[in-house]
Amino acid sequence: MDLEKELSLVIGKNNTGKTSILSVLDKFLNEKAKFTYDDFNIDFKKELEDLIKLSDPPEDFSAKGLKLKIFIEYDDEDDLSNVSRVLMDLDPDNNNIVLGFEYVLTYSKYLELRTDYNSFAVEEKKKVEGGTKTIARDIKNFLKQRLNRYFTIRKLSFDYVLARNEVNEEKYIDLVEQKISISDIISFKHIPARRDVTNKDRDNTLSRQTSSLYNKNEDSEEKVQATEDFIDQLSETDLKLSSIYSDLFKDVVKNVSTFGGVKLNETTIDIISTLQHRDLLEGNTTVVYNHDIDKLPEQYNGLGYMNLISMIFEIEILRQEFKRKKDEKPSDINLLVIEEPEAHTHPQMQYVFIKNIKTLLAEGVEREDGINRPLQYIITTHSSHIVADSDFNDIKYLKSEDKNNVVSKNLIDLKKEYDTDPNQYQFLKQYLTISRAKIFFADKAVLIEGDTERILIPTFMRKVDIEEEERLKAEGKADDFLPLLSQNISTIEVGAYSQIFEKFIEFLGIKSLVLTDIDAIKVIKQNEKGQDVWGACPVNEGTKTSNSAINHFLKEITWNNLKALPVPDRTILVGSSNVCICYQQEEDNYHARSFEDAFIHINRAFIDGKKDEFRGLQNRKLFDDGANAYVLADSCIKKKTHFALDILYHSNESFSNWNIPEYIKNGLLWLKED
Repeated sequence: MDLEKELSLVIGKNNTGKTSILSVLDKFLNEKAKFTYDDFNIDFKKELEDLIKLSDPPEDFSAKGLKLKIFIEYDDEDDLSNVSRVLMDLDPDNNNIVLGFEYVLTYSKYLELRTDYNSFAVEEKKKVEGGTKTIARDIKNFLKQRLNRYFTIRKLSFDYVLARNEVNEEKYIDLVEQKISISDIISFKHIPARRDVTNKDRDNTLSRQTSSLYNKNEDSEEKVQATEDFIDQLSETDLKLSSIYSDLFKDVVKNVSTFGGVKLNETTIDIISTLQHRDLLEGNTTVVYNHDIDKLPEQYNGLGYMNLISMIFEIEILRQEFKRKKDEKPSDINLLVIEEPEAHTHPQMQYVFIKNIKTLLAEGVEREDGINRPLQYIITTHSSHIVADSDFNDIKYLKSEDKNNVVSKNLIDLKKEYDTDPNQYQFLKQYLTISRAKIFFADKAVLIEGDTERILIPTFMRKVDIEEEERLKAEGKADDFLPLLSQNISTIEVGAYSQIFEKFIEFLGIKSLVLTDIDAIKVIKQNEKGQDVWGACPVNEGTKTSNSAINHFLKEITWNNLKALPVPDRTILVGSSNVCICYQQEEDNYHARSFEDAFIHINRAFIDGKKDEFRGLQNRKLFDDGANAYVLADSCIKKKTHFALDILYHSNESFSNWNIPEYIKNGLLWLKED
């Protein structure tokens, strides 16, 4: 995963590794974090368990476990005082450093592990045969309890071969042996998604954070005057409180003098005030909200505001930690991860956050002594609002290639795919607004032409679910039912431009359904120059389609074959994405040209019974005159969105009083399958 100089926005569907990135960085870069057995994936756990159970150790064994490589580039402006100790190549053209982190099982430790497990298993067997009651402990429990005895953390600096642009793992510096502190090179901190902000009466998260913030700022030169004023004021308060205490506690002071020793006044005490500035803020500072002339406790505000403010506090606390103490230089690389900042926040606040985060962190790790380091930060998110309001160049998209392989893609790399027509890429960037950015987090997508389909597609999905559930129940296969509406499907309007999204769909790698119109045309006349003029017509009169999506995706198909093309032949592979192009097919001895044409034809009785109530209709007399669906769609639809809303308004509870056009239903059934 490439990191930008400032913000890297990491997005992707669930379980594509966003949290794993945070976890592996934390456990390798922070000394206190420990690996556990559950940090391994399922396949590796099985491989490890099988290796331990082998009757004979394998002859060919390489170190196994978790590995992380961090690639660092530097330039002439960077301070190399820390990284100079890990440089492997002094060639001025080679400005690459590769740090390797491993949590691995070596061959010697593997043999030790096998021996210990075999002894453990034998002891367990004896206990069972002896009749003693034991708690069953399998190999998983054994590894969970003792993993760190056998797996070793290694920290290395590898040689980078510039001529081949590859890492030479045979040549390295062992950072542990050389006592090189990784924290001088990389300082890693994070704000987790599970923040402890609540609005319960007893919770004072923000107030507690003021104490932490003071402790981080206390030695700051720019805060020195304020700190001294604070301490001076506490000294004056101590004198006043001590005077009050002498009266408050005079009885106990007298009793100690009288009874606290063998002789009278042998033991005398005073109770004085010793306010400690470091401790005073803890539990004695309250964050309040200004509301007109009143001040309200922090817990009286919404979780969204509290979460946002808490993040600001936490960012400032961590920035002070990045700066380090006066006698310590900041690390060369300062990396901050903010996990899912959208938690508890409504869309407008998410917009404010992503718009302002760069400004908030622009100062980097700047100290009063002139030392400054840039701050790189990663934000992971599931929020389409944050994505839509971000710079495309900052986005890193995590994509599952298969169940155990995830790749990171730079959205900026998509621009190269549109080199032949840069306007298409610009259109794509502008088009992926808030509602459409949901596609980044989808497993499947439906690309539709316009508002009519946008209004009706959720209802069509619901109707398909109802019908499929009833069918499977009748066949005794109810357990096979997988509702469309339970799947992670994103629907976006693309108008007549679905072909522009081809490279984007390939980039995302998701199964996609394109719903469009067959748009039959024929020559209707010739112009003054004797050239053919094409115009819309019924499908049975047409000689080709004007639909740009069909002409792009199915350009090799002749017109006659196109009209009767079955679903498998309309399904193409775009990269790793299956894409099905669905348009009107012949139904009840009639071939419609558009959605309205198709819907009116198969639902004539439904519309005839309600036509006087349909607000989206005009020229209703044509229905009484027996005009066909093509004429009715062309002459009677006053506004397509009103017609779509009419369908919904006059539906019964199960949507059984009308039918879905076959081309849409077949497309949704295709999309429904994994």
